[in-house]
Amino acid sequence: MINRSFAITALALGALAAGSAMAQDKPMADKMATMEKCYGVSMAGKNDCAAGPGTTCAGTSKVDYQSNSWKNVPAGTCTTIKTPKGMGSLAPMKS
Repeated sequence: MINRSFAITALALGALAAGSAMAQDKPMADKMATMEKCYGVSMAGKNDCAAGPGTTCAGTSKVDYQSNSWKNVPAGTCTTIKTPKGMGSLAPMKS
């Protein structure tokens, strides 16, 4: 009888843990939905992707504020980000 109640308790705790883990997935998806690509604002090696010719993807930009590399930023903030080379852009910029 003790083994049976122990098994039931373990199952209940496992289900509770799985439920709380699944509940945490939604806020991350919501957060990503409120992000946008912002070109020309990332530091060298800190881009999220698409750093142009000679690079492959995330973390491969060679210079600060590379005009064709992007960083995820909160939606609506990109064009207000000021850099030494100008403002952030929602589209790749020419060097």
